[in-house]
Amino acid sequence: MALGVLIAAAVVLTVVLTNSGGGGGGGGTAAGDELFLQSANSSGPDPYTGSSTRKGATATTPTALPSASGTGPSQNANIVRGVEGSAPGLYGGTRDVSSCDVEKQIRALGAEPDKNKAFASVLGLAPSGVPAYLRSLTPVQLRLDTRVTNHGFRDGAATAFQSVLQSGTAVLVNDRGEPRVRCSCGNPLLAPVPLRGSVKRQGKAWSAYKSSNVVVVSPAPQPVARFVMYDPETEDWFTRTAGTTGGSDRRTTPRTPPGASPSNASTAPSSGTPQSSPSSEASQPPSSEAPGESSAPPSNAESPAPEPPASQPAG
Repeated sequence: MALGVLIAAAVVLTVVLTNSGGGGGGGGTAAGDELFLQSANSSGPDPYTGSSTRKGATATTPTALPSASGTGPSQNANIVRGVEGSAPGLYGGTRDVSSCDVEKQIRALGAEPDKNKAFASVLGLAPSGVPAYLRSLTPVQLRLDTRVTNHGFRDGAATAFQSVLQSGTAVLVNDRGEPRVRCSCGNPLLAPVPLRGSVKRQGKAWSAYKSSNVVVVSPAPQPVARFVMYDPETEDWFTRTAGTTGGSDRRTTPRTPPGASPSNASTAPSSGTPQSSPSSEASQPPSSEAPGESSAPPSNAESPAPEPPASQPAG
């Protein structure tokens, strides 16, 4: 089954970014007018740590999302498409292989108390709680270009800026499927927040980049027990238990989500078709300007396992 069928059926809502987006620490406040494009393997400016990406993240062509019918181009970059964090195929990777070295990330932050404290403040943690928190996350790779609030570290504090992370980026996600750490730089991540005014795109766009295909990950309504993931190299599907690093991965065969089929996933039904329009930021010229230089804050093959193929809510 085509990956696009599953993703298209899972993209079910329009997200209008508001000041309530985000969480503790650096989230929840409106950003400036800059949006930074960050390719899968780049560390970016003001990284918290060196890369903890265990296997080089391979940028892949993002799944094209069907256009919303009856709408013209959006003039509001704060209107994006949302995908629930439990959606089958939203994330990918290699079965039995972790895309991030969580223990390396823990050691790097532990060796620099100031960074560890700032990292914890973004995510609403006590500094002593960072190791346990990181071990509770799940390593995956993005399968869609994804909007987030990113955070650098400068002058002893966290600096927030709005980013689009390229498909193929290795991240750690929480039990609702929300990206919380970017592995190539150790940066903490939160939900995106609004941009003000005319959007200025910073950084170099990759060849497959289209603003109309950028999504925001909405939290799954219930904790996810197993993420249904896709391996683009082998075209296999597998499940990964939340909070594990690949050792318990199981091959699986996904089903079409309710209300979708290969024949109708890009047209109807109303419960499975994106309703948002492309954001206007795609028309902005790219720049190499960094956040610190601007006004913005900165197979083995085996028989399919009998377990259910869709992401399962916990308990």
